[in-house]
Amino acid sequence: MPEHDQPAALSPPKRLSRAQTGARFPVCPLIATAVQQQEFAGALQALGGSAGNGALRNLLGWDEPQYEAVKAALISAGLISTGRGRGGSVALAEPSTPGPQRMAVAATASPPQPTGKQNLSAFIWSVADLLRGDYKQSDYGKVILPFTVLRRLDCVLEPTKAAVLEEKALREGQGLDPEPFLLRKAGHNFCNTSPLDMKRLMGDGDNIAENLRSYIQAFTPAVREIFESFKFHLQVDELDKANLLYLVTEKFGQIDLHPETVSNAEMGLVFEELIRKFAELSNETAGEHFTPREVIKLMVNLIFIEDDAALTQPGIVRSLYDPAAGTGGMLSVAEEHLEGMNPSARLVLSGQELNPESYAICKADMLIKGQNINSICFGNTLSDDQLPEQKYDYMLSNPPFGVEWKKIQKEVQREAEQMGYSGRFGPGLPRVSDGSLLFLLHLISKMRPAQDGGCRFGIVLNGSPLFTGGAGSGESEIRRYVLENDLLEAIIALPTDMFYNTGISTYIWILSNRKPAERKGKVQLIDASGFWQKMRKSLGSKRKELSPEHIEQITKLFGAFEEGEKDGKPISKVFKNEDFGYRTITVERPLRDEAGNVVLGQKGKAKGKPQADSSLRDTENVPLVEEVEAYFEREVLPHAPDAWIDHDKTKVGYEIPFNRHFYVFTPPRPLEEIDAELKQVTDRILEMIGGLSG
Repeated sequence: MPEHDQPAALSPPKRLSRAQTGARFPVCPLIATAVQQQEFAGALQALGGSAGNGALRNLLGWDEPQYEAVKAALISAGLISTGRGRGGSVALAEPSTPGPQRMAVAATASPPQPTGKQNLSAFIWSVADLLRGDYKQSDYGKVILPFTVLRRLDCVLEPTKAAVLEEKALREGQGLDPEPFLLRKAGHNFCNTSPLDMKRLMGDGDNIAENLRSYIQAFTPAVREIFESFKFHLQVDELDKANLLYLVTEKFGQIDLHPETVSNAEMGLVFEELIRKFAELSNETAGEHFTPREVIKLMVNLIFIEDDAALTQPGIVRSLYDPAAGTGGMLSVAEEHLEGMNPSARLVLSGQELNPESYAICKADMLIKGQNINSICFGNTLSDDQLPEQKYDYMLSNPPFGVEWKKIQKEVQREAEQMGYSGRFGPGLPRVSDGSLLFLLHLISKMRPAQDGGCRFGIVLNGSPLFTGGAGSGESEIRRYVLENDLLEAIIALPTDMFYNTGISTYIWILSNRKPAERKGKVQLIDASGFWQKMRKSLGSKRKELSPEHIEQITKLFGAFEEGEKDGKPISKVFKNEDFGYRTITVERPLRDEAGNVVLGQKGKAKGKPQADSSLRDTENVPLVEEVEAYFEREVLPHAPDAWIDHDKTKVGYEIPFNRHFYVFTPPRPLEEIDAELKQVTDRILEMIGGLSG
């Protein structure tokens, strides 16, 4: 990275600036200067409103006479009070009576903000009003997303900020590495050791950029990496040059993102809504970054339903992985679902994401939730698996639909050729125009072995992987591997118009290497395309949604594992694995000379045998459950008595013609009924014409 692109690594000054102390406290015209009194009161506020004299003096960097003089001035003004404890302590005075200083503080309170996913995200997005003219619309998200993450982290750490700063002073005074002690005090896997927070940054507008960089540098390394993924230092520079940095920071400092105001689940939805807005303005596909929550809830239900007994055991620990994690929606919903089932259960989450902004949001979300963020990785899952040795109990994924993998073709083909079935892509490679089946193979490679407890996973795919590719093709070989190894439990067809970036038909595949006895050797197909309700307001291509009742009905259909109907039409069917297999046989017919005689071979194995006429060559797909010869005699020989099968060219293939199995023929209405209706319409028209002429 060029030197000018590196973020400034600044340490907070020993003496606190007005930005660090805040400028809301009144000047007291006594012995100490006004600036000293502001620094003292602001530092005390940073420590939570009360602190020991020693800790506060160390934080300020003052000698004892100076400290005592300022303390006396503030006591006389009634702004602080003294307390007991070793070495004595001080605390901010209770605001028992109104006064100019109280009114000044009240005047700076955050304005009321709306609630709800879309309302709150729109409120946050209103910061874009400040950026118009200096930023392109497509770049608004580069500012809004990292500032939202920063404000969320700022709010999460606020309750323990004072304790962390006091602990830092204490441990450094003892000559110890403070970090492990600080994380314990913070109650999270991260902390910030700067006296600054987003509101205190407002006290020194002239040095806002320098102080903001200092504040970012005071986070633990994991958080700093999040802002590096956002390239936040570049946005700080751009905003500072445009004289917008103070205004934007002030705006975000007024937004209340404390966990008690906005839960983790709500915050995840807000991030997704912001990503959607960003994607719309950038002409990107929002669906690449996240999946509608109701679809995730259905998928989580489907992978957990058969394990209710195990998952409700006290202290149970399970692992879950998403190779295309986006903003972490699937990971979060799965964790919330398991906690709802069993508060003592723990779900260890892992994932990998290619988009840097989505990765940064996902990592920040997992960090706040106390997950091991070393298991949230950045990069292309297919060409650079960051968790190569890991196996999981559960997995969820919604990889991009119909996205070509030409950029990583060399790496994928190299692994397939060199590692075969020891790697991820041994069964076969799909055509380069659609890499979704590569994600399916990747997930299969991550399944915990059956002898170690096994694995179940759900993946969202479009219709192409069901049937694309004839016998012997990469797609067919992948389906063959899945079905012949009895990994596929069910496929659920979703309604169209369910996703933000496409209105096409989509399907949830559920795979497992620990099928219950009744499911072994079988596959369930569920047509849930009619389970939907219209959204009050469309979001991109998304016009339909699943209600909680729809999710429950689909989950029950899966759990019951039986055939069913709705309104006289089938919605659940059960098949044997081999029902989806077939043999493609090559049918040959003899080559004939001008006289119509069969041409015989003259050399080698072909000597004396009829020669095949390539122009008459044909193929037939024979179901695996049927004898080839019986099919040939019934379907071919009556029409071509001289035909034969070239068995050397026979290939085995698999396809899942989902729609064919649920098609219900609706006969046309009788002609008499149609004629009667036409006569009624004609008579009415003639009557109207007659009325006009009369």
